[in-house]
Amino acid sequence: MTVIIILISCILLLIAYVFEIYAKKIKSPAVILMLLLGWLAEQLINALKIEVPDLNGILPVFGTIGLILIVLEGALELQISKKKLPVVKKSFLLALLPILILGFGISFMFHYYGMGSYKDCFANAIPFCIISSAIAIPSVSSLLPEKKEFIVFESSFSDILGVMIFNFVALSHEINIESVELFIAQLIIIFIISIASTIGITFLMSRINYPIKYIPILVIIILVYAISKLMHLPGLVFVLICGLFLGNIRYLRVKPKWKNKLRSDLVAADIGKFKDITVEFTFIIRVMFFVTFGFLIKTSEILNPETIIWAAGITFSIYIIRALFLKISRIPLLPFLFIAPRGLITILLFYLIPEESRIFIVDKSLIIQVILLTILVMMFGSLLHPKEKKVSEINE
Repeated sequence: MTVIIILISCILLLIAYVFEIYAKKIKSPAVILMLLLGWLAEQLINALKIEVPDLNGILPVFGTIGLILIVLEGALELQISKKKLPVVKKSFLLALLPILILGFGISFMFHYYGMGSYKDCFANAIPFCIISSAIAIPSVSSLLPEKKEFIVFESSFSDILGVMIFNFVALSHEINIESVELFIAQLIIIFIISIASTIGITFLMSRINYPIKYIPILVIIILVYAISKLMHLPGLVFVLICGLFLGNIRYLRVKPKWKNKLRSDLVAADIGKFKDITVEFTFIIRVMFFVTFGFLIKTSEILNPETIIWAAGITFSIYIIRALFLKISRIPLLPFLFIAPRGLITILLFYLIPEESRIFIVDKSLIIQVILLTILVMMFGSLLHPKEKKVSEINE
């Protein structure tokens, strides 16, 4: 049995690798092929009557590690400078405002139909309001660097802000002055932890001479994230700051004394290899998450008629509000309108909704339907995307 599971896992990983390579050519997000691959694997295993252990418990683990690695990978690719500030500002606002407006709108409808208190409805609505960087970032690799950069910023901000808002709403017993003060204090603490941890990681990276060098750094980043989550702090803020610092260390303007202590030249020379290791691990974890999720999907959940109207309404709202904010921000609709998939972070937050706060309409069927609809919209949107221009339309 062990050999069969290993055999199937290796075959699935290799097929997913082929999907990743050819997804750009067929203009189809690799993630939808991975979900389909997992679903087909489940059908095959059922037909062969092979017993598989319950995989529901490992899905949040894969998802959390995948989210950390994806945000880190995206942050390592970004270059920060004064010229980038307009892009950072636009991407931040385009991530934050739709989350708030969508969250209030969807929760109002839940509450209007008597599904729970407004606080509980808002906690259940937030997972649908967040762009999945796990899907968005890999799907824009063929775009111009400026456009890809904007999507990396926006989806990373969306993940971070969405998780922070979700934690604030779902984990607070009630929303009042004290809870807001606690939230602000948590932000200050995570910034301090992020700066101290990032300096420590840079110091270690410059002084480890052992051949196994980059895996311990990745483990430390995941460890700091896990500790911050135990303290109910927004750990993705640390991941983003750490990735931006390491990715831009060669451009830092610091005193020679600090530059010598950090050995920034040595670290800058190693960042390329660290990026490669991060990309490889991100691919493996992302494949394992989406194939496992596809494996756990039931056909009845996809075709559930009780939730499909809600799923269509939520999906329609996502793109109407996105189109509005793109217009206000003077950002071209193509290709950005369609790059708003829901995915890994939506699933993770769905599992994190406290049992006492759950409402009956937000179940696995609704989550799956919204994810699939937004991925399909992104896939068809890529077919409408005209040939890339060489001049950035965002920085203008």
